[in-house]
Amino acid sequence: MVRKKTVKARLAAFLIKALLVLVVISVAAVTLLRWAPPPTSAFMLQSSLEASRAGRHGYSSDYRWVSWDRISPYVKLAVIASEDQRFPHHRGFDFDSMLQAIKTYADGGTLRGASTISQQVAKNLFLWPGKSFARKLLEAYFTALIELIWPKRRILEVYLNVAEFGPGVYGVEAAARRFFRKPAAALGRSESALLAAALPNPKKYNVRRPTRHVQKRKAWILSQMNNLGGRRFLKQLTHN
Repeated sequence: MVRKKTVKARLAAFLIKALLVLVVISVAAVTLLRWAPPPTSAFMLQSSLEASRAGRHGYSSDYRWVSWDRISPYVKLAVIASEDQRFPHHRGFDFDSMLQAIKTYADGGTLRGASTISQQVAKNLFLWPGKSFARKLLEAYFTALIELIWPKRRILEVYLNVAEFGPGVYGVEAAARRFFRKPAAALGRSESALLAAALPNPKKYNVRRPTRHVQKRKAWILSQMNNLGGRRFLKQLTHN
């Protein structure tokens, strides 16, 4: 009996130490990425693994990091208008949007996601696709960590650089070069809204040949950009 208790105590101590090590590593990684460009992301690595398994050995992710000042303000505004209009004001979780999504579904509408830009950064950088409880728990942990350590401007900068805008096309610089043959800094309102319109499903929504649905979504994003107050809206990020 005593031996069983000793084994359990040792196992518990080991698990606690392992958890503490993982927490220290995650905090160190998030702190480093406040200033350093991510060399890759969990989603990029998974895409490469899937390509290798499928025998597509020539596959490589198109990923080109660019700093905040080299990204068009229209792209920043379009992504906020499309993905997370309360981005400057929440602390990683938009509970109002979550409740509204649940209410819409209960009333017979489609269940839509209510992930914030911060949550998407956490997922894209550190996790894997899916809806398991464990993944959601880790997503919440990394989201809280990112919001605690990074300013809002950095969160949006990283998101714009690691988000997938097309199959294997990661980040706004790669997308701008691939689809419009220009740098991200030169993107206009219409081009920015079109890129943002593809974000919910970049493997399905084609920026080069946008469907009627994508065109309608682009028009909606343009109207939301105006409703937010245009580029002036981005000034809120300098204070967060």
